[in-house]
Amino acid sequence: QVQLVESGGGLVQAGGSLRLSCAASGSIFSGTAMGWYRQAPGKQRELVARINNGGSTDYADSVKGRATISRDNAKNTVYLQMNSLKPEDTAVYYCNILGKFSGSYLTLASWGRGTQVTVSS
Repeated sequence: QVQLVESGGGLVQAGGSLRLSCAASGSIFSGTAMGWYRQAPGKQRELVARINNGGSTDYADSVKGRATISRDNAKNTVYLQMNSLKPEDTAVYYCNILGKFSGSYLTLASWGRGTQVTVSS
């Protein structure tokens, strides 16, 4: 079973930057899409960014121009660089492996513990 371990979160002032990392166990990593999600208190988990196995990326409108998702298949790791952080970016950030079924992406692994990002105003 694939395990996902997120890290890199923290407390940062508005306008600051963070680089989140997600290490995945198992050999499935290089052949699949990966996604970063976040869940703020009282809100549903939402997709922040996605990268497929060819390197194509998609971003939520709320982070476009401020976030960059990347992957290192040799290290089984996916990254999320977040710049110009805003208080509304405060959330627990998670990653997951994605599979595409009938044109839609679905998460394939159990959720990890996530990493907390807190942005102060």
